Amino acid sequence: MDTVISPDGTVIAYERAGSGPPLILVDGAMCYRAAGPMRPLAQLLQNSFTVYAYDRRGRGESSNTLPYDTAREIEDLQALIAAAGADGRSASSRAGGGAHVYAMSSGGALALATAAAGPGIDRVALYEPPFTAEVGAGPRNKEYTENLRALLEAGRPGDAVALFMAHVGMPEPVIAGMRAQPAFAMLEAIAPTLAYDDALLAGGGVPRHLTIESPVLVIGGGASPDMLRHSARAVSDAFPTARYTEIAGLTHDADPVALAPVLVEFFS
Repeated sequence: MDTVISPDGTVIAYERAGSGPPLILVDGAMCYRAAGPMRPLAQLLQNSFTVYAYDRRGRGESSNTLPYDTAREIEDLQALIAAAGADGRSASSRAGGGAHVYAMSSGGALALATAAAGPGIDRVALYEPPFTAEVGAGPRNKEYTENLRALLEAGRPGDAVALFMAHVGMPEPVIAGMRAQPAFAMLEAIAPTLAYDDALLAGGGVPRHLTIESPVLVIGGGASPDMLRHSARAVSDAFPTARYTEIAGLTHDADPVALAPVLVEFFS
C-alpha cells in the first residue's frame, strides 16, 4: 500500500499493480479496495496497464476530513492522477502526465467532475452512472436524500445502509439477512460516505453543464434494470466526446471477466 496526501491533508491509500499506461479505478457507493469489484478487475487489467485501486476518503485505509465537499474529493482523485503520472515505476509515466480512469456506478459522477475540473484524465470509462433523474426518478431521489441525511444525523448508520440498499432495489428479506451478518459492521463504518456519493450525484440529473474534452466510454449491462441502462445512454448523449456500448448479460455488479476486454480495447 502507498499513500498520497490530498490538498486538505486527507491521506488517500492506494495500491498499484502491473505495467503500462496508468489506469485508476474509482469505486461506487459502499465499496473500497477490500470490499468491492476493483481488486479482481485490477488483476485482469495489470498485463496491459499500471492499475491503481484506491480507497476514497472515509473508506478503508484512507482518512477523512470534515466537512465533506465534492471539490475536496475531486482533489483526492487529482492527487492520485498526479502521483500516477509522476511514478517512475509506471512504464509509460512521465512527470506531470495523465492517467486513464474507469469508474463504476456513482463513482462515475466523481470521474466526470474530475475530468471537467482540468487536465489529467486522458480517457474515462463509466459503468452505469446512476443519473436516474433522467428517467423519472427525481422525486424518489429527493426523498432518499432527505431520509439519508436524517438517519446519518441521528447516528443510525445501519438504517442508512439499509435505506441505500432498498433505494437500489435490494429486496427487504435480503437486507434483513445482511444486517444479521458480522460483515454488516464494515458497511456501517462507511455509511457516512453514502452522503458523499449522493452529493456527487446532485439529485440524479446528468451534469450537462460540465465540459468534458476527454474521450468517454459509457457502458451499460444488458441484464441490468432498464432505468440504469437508460441512464447510461443519457450520459452518453449529453457529451459530444462520449459513446455508449452495452455488454450482453452483464448486471450492475459488472462481472470483471466480461468487463475487462472492453476496457482494454478502449484504453489501448
